[in-house]
Amino acid sequence: MTRPPHVAVVGAGIVGASIAWHLAQAGATVTLVEAGTAGGLATGASFAWINASWGNPHPYFRLRTRSMADWRRLGAALPDLPLAWCGGLLWDLAPDELDTYARTHGAWGYGIRPVDRAAIAALEPNLLAPPARAVHVAGEGAVEARAAALALVADAARRGARLLTGSFVRALATLGGTVVGIETAAGRIGADAVVLAAGVATPALAATAGAMVPLAPRPGLLIESAPSTPLLNGIVIAPELELRQAADSRLVIAADFEDDAETAAHATFARAIAMVRGVGALTLDRHQVGLRPIPPDGFPIVGAVPGVPGLHVAVMHSGVTLAPAVGRHVTDVVLYGRHDALFDPYGPARFAASA
Repeated sequence: MTRPPHVAVVGAGIVGASIAWHLAQAGATVTLVEAGTAGGLATGASFAWINASWGNPHPYFRLRTRSMADWRRLGAALPDLPLAWCGGLLWDLAPDELDTYARTHGAWGYGIRPVDRAAIAALEPNLLAPPARAVHVAGEGAVEARAAALALVADAARRGARLLTGSFVRALATLGGTVVGIETAAGRIGADAVVLAAGVATPALAATAGAMVPLAPRPGLLIESAPSTPLLNGIVIAPELELRQAADSRLVIAADFEDDAETAAHATFARAIAMVRGVGALTLDRHQVGLRPIPPDGFPIVGAVPGVPGLHVAVMHSGVTLAPAVGRHVTDVVLYGRHDALFDPYGPARFAASA
């Protein structure tokens, strides 16, 4: 009997965890290698909104909605995944842009509806000053991303995957231009294929095999309150910040920032709690800065690296939304040579061609 292929996955954030889980479920021999602890770095600093929201062309919208459906598939396979299909309320656009968003995405079948102040108040009774207009998508959700990554890793291990944490990958191992494994501080790990899902560390690792994977990382700020009473029903996307309530009842707030993260965290937290009725003496518990692994054109880089046999990459912003679809697609490509046309625009070849 032919042995199952051995695939080394580098990075145990939500994307790497999904890839490892899908590979293990399909019967591959999987080694998942993480420099830190399972759950990764950027994953734990993600706002973790599952959506196919505004600003994207139709092909990318279709990929994101496919992955939203794949989150439901994962939720059925792993009922303890901390998923909440709580709906998203958004008004961080100018009125004409909000109208365009509702019109175009409604035509695409997104389940979006314009809502007025009264409807907003019904959806989120504890918003102190609801806007005159917003849009609502009942099918959007959120996941506790690090906990979900840990659950995927644990179930992959139950299926036979091996997890190596605290294992720094120094380089890709190559033979005659083909990637044949990874070089770690503890030695070489041979593999039939390597998948780089290491976030901002991906370009440097890919370069050790002569591959170019460009990124333009950008920091994002995630703030969490101390545990609270139930205050919000769903996701709130307002100008200057994003707000939701986590499974453990903490308020989770995301925002961009310019200079000092500490100052920005306290200022953003003050704005957030000023929006919500009933916060009482709620305090800021912690904040963190996550470095988002954003490709130069803003779209994911997923697939086999041209000219470097044995090497695949999966790096993107919106990793939380896309993780289930990416896990399934990478598994199909690596194990069966099957390619989902929805990923055609997002392969690494587009950067190799420009280079």
